[in-house]
Amino acid sequence: MQFTKYTGLGNDFVLLDGATAADIKSPSALAKTICNRRFGVGADGLVLLLPSDKADIKMRIFNSDGSEAEMCGNASRCVALHLFRRKIVNKKQISLDTLAGIIRTDITDEPRGLVRVDMGVPRLTKGEIPMTGNPAETAVNFPLTAAGQTFYATAVSMGNPHLVIFTPDISQVPLSTWGPQLETHPLFPRKTNVEFVQVLDSKTVRMRVWERGAGITQACGTGSCATAAACILNHKTEKNITVKLDGGDLFIEWPDKKNIFMTGLAQAVFTGDYLGD
Repeated sequence: MQFTKYTGLGNDFVLLDGATAADIKSPSALAKTICNRRFGVGADGLVLLLPSDKADIKMRIFNSDGSEAEMCGNASRCVALHLFRRKIVNKKQISLDTLAGIIRTDITDEPRGLVRVDMGVPRLTKGEIPMTGNPAETAVNFPLTAAGQTFYATAVSMGNPHLVIFTPDISQVPLSTWGPQLETHPLFPRKTNVEFVQVLDSKTVRMRVWERGAGITQACGTGSCATAAACILNHKTEKNITVKLDGGDLFIEWPDKKNIFMTGLAQAVFTGDYLGD
């Protein structure tokens, strides 16, 4: 089974395309094995690229635990670069059909692997996120108890749920302890991604992420967009910010509180033949 390994600032994916992707009968089971870092290729997720009647390609994403994600910003950049370089799509503006809707990408600097993604409009009501409670309410700077702590958090959906928590010193956050408890908090019926954020200045923040279904990852595109939205909703930053992640930087723009845009690097790491079951 031929595959290509990509990374978006350290958030890494195994990509399958063409007949190989179409022939996968149990992508959830394959994701668990191929993403295993000891016995497989090793990745945060498996991405299948399939035909679409709505966009240039259909993108299905499976986390390393086998769960299917609605979409992924870092994977979107990797997929756009892969499609263009393999001449599967012969243009630099590429649309992706995801469970979260149509995502539009623009390869702005192909030699460097720089891709800008229109991530759509952040969803802010509890019904859209989703969260328990009044579906019409927003969840901005609300108290939440978990792991023996009371956090003040803001919930945002970028097609997938995110919980953003501001902290004065991100180096003091025990992410591997707090992350899984917040991910499975009963407020979130479909679980949630968790971002801890330290505001460095009005244009720069430092963020670390616990991804739903994957654990600690080096970067998260949707999480960076949710972070920018939370910063602006809580009057902590300007509308265009740099989000500094463990794996590198993403530039996020929310100019008019409608569509939010993400720009960052993607890189092909290697190709190979997977010989596992």
